[in-house]
This record gives sequence, structure tokens and C-alpha cells, in this order.
Amino acid sequence: MKTIGAVGCLAWVATGLAVGSALAQPTYAERLGWGPKARVVIFHCDDAGMSHASNLGAMESIEKGVVTSVSVMMPCSWVPEFVQYVKAHPDVDAGLHLTLNSEWNLYRWGPVAGKPAVPGLCDPDGYLWHPVQETAQHATPDEVEREIRAQIEKAEAMGLHPTHLDTHMGALVARPEFVARYLKVGIEKHIPVLAVGGHRTAARIENPEAMQHIDELVKTVWDAGLPVIDDLHTASYEWKEGAKSARFIEMLKSLKPGITLVLVHCSRPTDEFPLITSSSNLRLEDLKAMIDPELRKTVQVEGISLTTWRELQQRRDKAGNAGALIK
Repeated sequence: MKTIGAVGCLAWVATGLAVGSALAQPTYAERLGWGPKARVVIFHCDDAGMSHASNLGAMESIEKGVVTSVSVMMPCSWVPEFVQYVKAHPDVDAGLHLTLNSEWNLYRWGPVAGKPAVPGLCDPDGYLWHPVQETAQHATPDEVEREIRAQIEKAEAMGLHPTHLDTHMGALVARPEFVARYLKVGIEKHIPVLAVGGHRTAARIENPEAMQHIDELVKTVWDAGLPVIDDLHTASYEWKEGAKSARFIEMLKSLKPGITLVLVHCSRPTDEFPLITSSSNLRLEDLKAMIDPELRKTVQVEGISLTTWRELQQRRDKAGNAGALIK
């Protein structure tokens, strides 16, 4: 069994679903109807539903900031609050942060499908495993697919119809068999999956061996009528000191043409939030950056187009075969 290492949410798409150099080809932004020099950005907030603090941060970053998309962790206790918010704000671009791990020490969650249905996803206490490596070692592809479907079904039953699917902590790219099931479900349900197939300037390759056959996976996603993006920026989780706004502004000014997803974890910490995660301050700094007027001004001055997964799928539907991949 071969596994792909992933730390947190960092670099998982670059490791698992990126295609070789496409610098000589049109960007995916151009294939989806933007101009050849267009710089298109999704500011994406992970971990909605994980906690009340996470929900507050996601909501504030959408309403007062530049965040255009969020993803929800369906096994977590604060999902009902965020689903209620989405129902009251139907324009919110909300997908699923498909969750196969429960990483914190004092705050844990189990699988939506239940332990009897997916025993390999559970640790001895009945929660999802702490590290991705344990999930990769113990879970079967059938169990992974069963849990993916259970999380989607729960969301839809609650009235949340996801605009996209991605993966918490990179668990769904920990093994090639997991990737296959992830793509299978996304394609079957015609829900966009987070796949990076463009120039990948910011995305990092942590395991070159994982690149084998990846171009075919990305082609499969595109040929199935789902959108693909050009780049993934995940560095903010590693910016440990100081205000982040200036670093985001610098990043925006250096963006290459194409669609870039910028991953953030915005939270407005409540009293108990530092007990959940040692990254409480980092997540607050993400929020402060996203609502900084200077960041929004930079978006405008640089002529950057903000978009959502919903718009990407609408453009992909319109493009049809006209945006076919060039070999």
C-alpha cells in the first residue's frame, strides 16, 4: 500500500491531483471564458461547522471580507448553525470539507455513517483517527466511499446542496484508491472536486512519485464536465508570526494568470476555542486579513476577478467541449 503524506490541509491537491507543466497551454480561466491574462481567485475558508468560532469566522469573512467560498465539516457538532446560515443566505458558496479524521485532543467526532458501517475509519475510542496515516493504514476504499456518500447525504437531508467537494487534512489523497473513490462520487453527482491542473506556481509537490498518471486523473475530471483550477495557495497556515494582510497583498500582486484558490482558516475565537486548537491565533489572523480593506483594495487595483465554485461549474457547463484539454 502506497500512501501520500499530507500535513493539515497543506499541499494535498498539489500532491494528489496536479498535472504536469501546462505553461504552454491556455489557463483554465481562459478555458472557462475569462481572458488569457485574467487572474481569477477563490478565497476559500475551510472548517465551517467545526466549532462556533469557526462559524463566526466564516460568516464574518464572507460578509465583511473577500472570502467567496467555504466548506463544511459534516461530522462536527456546529454544522446545524452554519447550515441555518446558508439557508438564510442562499448565495453563499458552500461545499463539503469531506472529513475522515478527528485531529484535536479534547474535541473529537466520529463518522457520519457510524462505526459499524466504517470500522476501519475509527480509532479504539470510536472516533475518526487523529492522523491521516492511521486512516490510510486501516480504512478500506469501500469504507471511504461509504463515508463520503454519508456526509453528502446528511448535507442534502439538512438542505445544504454542496457547490464542491474537498478533503480535510488531505485524507482522500492518502492512497490512490481513495482518490479514485473521491473522484467517482464527485463525477457521479456532478459536484466539482478540488483538482489543480494548471501552472501550479504556489502549489507544492511533496511526493513526486504521486505524480504518476495524475494528468489522466485531471483529464478525467475535466472530461466529466467538472471545472479544474490552475493553482492552489496554502501558505497562510504556515505564516506563524505577525499580521498576514501584507503577505496576502504581496501574494496577490505576484499572481500568474489563471484560477487560483487561496486557502484560509478564518475563526473569531470564543473562550473555549484555544482549548480546541493551538492554531487559534493563526486562524484569527486569517480572518483579520480577509476583512482588511487594504486587501480588498488590492484586489480591485490589481484587476483580480473573485469567483466561486458555483460560477466555475456554471462556466464549465457553458464551455462544454469547446474548452477541451490540449495535449
